[in-house]
Amino acid sequence: MKLLPNSLYIVSTPIGNLEDVTFRAIEVLKNSDFILCEDTRRSLKLLNHYKIKKKLISYHKFNEKKQSSNIIKYINQGKILSLISDAGTPLLSDPGRILISQCIENKIKITPIPGVSSITTAMSITGYKDQFLFYGFLPKTENELEKTLASLSQILFSQIFFVPAIKINFYIKKFKIHYSGRKILIARELTKIHETIFREDIDNLKTFNNNIKGELTVVISEKNSKKEVLNEEIIVNKAKKYLKKYSLKDTVDLILESEKFSKKEIYKLCLKTKNEKNY
Repeated sequence: MKLLPNSLYIVSTPIGNLEDVTFRAIEVLKNSDFILCEDTRRSLKLLNHYKIKKKLISYHKFNEKKQSSNIIKYINQGKILSLISDAGTPLLSDPGRILISQCIENKIKITPIPGVSSITTAMSITGYKDQFLFYGFLPKTENELEKTLASLSQILFSQIFFVPAIKINFYIKKFKIHYSGRKILIARELTKIHETIFREDIDNLKTFNNNIKGELTVVISEKNSKKEVLNEEIIVNKAKKYLKKYSLKDTVDLILESEKFSKKEIYKLCLKTKNEKNY
């Protein structure tokens, strides 16, 4: 296979099982002058498995800005470079955006070598509709997470997130608030010996007791587009109960905690109940 000089190849690698690599990817890596690796130690496992001996360049989120300029120089000297991530398809929640932007500015040819991605791998086994949004890693702080999920939960499509296993219970509590009525799939160790697929309705989802490790791929199903019918009898009965002890405002807020309807609708029913004083 003859590669083009003055080029950058974006090469997808396995997400776990080392056999999940394309013939073309192996040939590109074998014929590259330099291979850019997120973590050279992890990349060596794949490269050694296929007896690929090439010069490796460490390229990760902490040095990508500094390294990108040097890489452009190598390419302009006629070298062939390949970029791989620790696992899967590069640039999807992985370093590389700065380098791609500089290559575009310098009119350097960029060639994608497709392959495995945990995003499509997980999505393919969900049974959800095939329109989906990939978000990546969610915010770590509670305030930012609340803002993000409040916005994302209004989107009808299925949604895919990467979540550190150690923080899964933190995110589960927020998913239950913002994605009520949807389903969830949590995938761990995809394509590996201990591959685990967990499926559940979000409303029935419980936190995990055991300390799971690694990185999880979480897929939340599409939003049910059928509009729920407001059951006035249920709301009125709750209003009667709460109005005996609480103000109108507090009664509305209490009902909103369990009923997913507009505040305006709930308020009108509570006000009507209060004015009729039949409680």
